[in-house]
Amino acid sequence: MAFGKIGQTLTAIEIFDLVRTDLDQVEREIGLESIASVDAITYIGQYLQSGGGKRLRPILVLLCGKMFGPATPGLTRIAAVMEMIHTATLVHDDVIDMAKTRRGRPSINVVWGNHTSVLAGDWLYMQAFHVALRERNFAILDVLINLTQMMVEGELLQLERIGKIGVTEADYMELIDRKTASLFSACARLGAVCANAGEEMEARLGDYAWNLGIAFQLVDDILDFTSREKILGKPVGNDLREGKITLPLIYALETAEPEERRLVETVLTDGNYDQVPFAKILHILNRHHSIERAQERALSFTSKAREIIGGFPESAYQRALTAVTDLVTERDH
Repeated sequence: MAFGKIGQTLTAIEIFDLVRTDLDQVEREIGLESIASVDAITYIGQYLQSGGGKRLRPILVLLCGKMFGPATPGLTRIAAVMEMIHTATLVHDDVIDMAKTRRGRPSINVVWGNHTSVLAGDWLYMQAFHVALRERNFAILDVLINLTQMMVEGELLQLERIGKIGVTEADYMELIDRKTASLFSACARLGAVCANAGEEMEARLGDYAWNLGIAFQLVDDILDFTSREKILGKPVGNDLREGKITLPLIYALETAEPEERRLVETVLTDGNYDQVPFAKILHILNRHHSIERAQERALSFTSKAREIIGGFPESAYQRALTAVTDLVTERDH
């Protein structure tokens, strides 16, 4: 990954090294804050934390904050808060989607059941707010409250559209704005807030991360069709099986033949690939070049993110935030 005039490259490991010590503290914070007086919540918290993950959201908080100075205890706490909120959303998503696996392991709704999982997700949300409240900073709470409302709205919009084949690109973008991009944007903004970087820097970093988040979700939805289960950590073709029409399919359906449309509708109705094999759906996507179109769309958002972050003073953290845009689009899971 080249970076124009500075000619430097940063790998995922080099990015991670910039925040390694801080991330260790984030992990400790999450572990401590996930201990509850009810054993089931503690066990679920430990299970979720041990499942790993990219930790991209706390990394965003840390990189954005450290552009303006050394990490503070408040910055690492808010990074932990954002990972806790993200985890809570995954718990609720898995219950709603009746998911069987997450990150290559049984999802917690499979292990503990829906009722316990929903309540554990609720507890984790509230615990994240409890930790954030210790900062005594209304700007932080304002971002978090707006974020939570956006994500809940996104989940409700998705439920309204489950199983419907007529989802448009505008519908889809509205959904991923709320469900994914808003969280990325909040992470970057909160990094700036914790560093007292000022409203202008906060807004610019929020725009950078919003574009990054849109690209991230686009790539996620592409990988749902193109990756392998062992790499992805969950079944491929899962979105359509769950009744979700994502951008690759939206593009394909714009020019699909009636018979191709009928095949997609059959999977939506059945909730499985028993009558219509996944390979047939993949053939439709390839025939209409819709995966390539979705990839180009993702690259347009990472280009915008790079343009925004390129306007910040050069530093190791600014270069890392530039490199993150490539990691998002080049990943395989």
